[in-house]
Amino acid sequence: MQLDFSTFPLVWMRRDSASSLQADALFAQFDALLARRQAFVILSEEGFDEDGHEHPQEERKRASLWMKQNKAAIRAYIQGMVLVEPSAAKRLAGKAFAVLFGKFWGYPLHFGTSRDDALDIAQHLLKAWLPPQLPPGDGSTAAHQ
Repeated sequence: MQLDFSTFPLVWMRRDSASSLQADALFAQFDALLARRQAFVILSEEGFDEDGHEHPQEERKRASLWMKQNKAAIRAYIQGMVLVEPSAAKRLAGKAFAVLFGKFWGYPLHFGTSRDDALDIAQHLLKAWLPPQLPPGDGSTAAHQ
């Protein structure tokens, strides 16, 4: 996977043929995004893969550990993921997966029928964002960024 955050707060995710080799870079990109302490939405034009991707157990463990370590920031700043999926049948199949996805990752999975639809959904998610309440003394540097 590769993240493109040149249009932040819209972050585009693209599959990469060497995804297992890019794991360190992907986690580093997510860490950098969360460190901004600003809301963002992940988008992908690659649609919903009903078969899913079977990731190696070590990769699943690492992702789960990273998610647990960053749970509060993930829930605070990632407003959702929007997949562009033109197929009504695949969008319907994806709804059950979206429930499990949201429970695990802590942010919702949405489906857009087109790129424009996905961008509209993303903008709606961003407009609804409320900044998290930081403990006293924890937000001094964030206020100056």
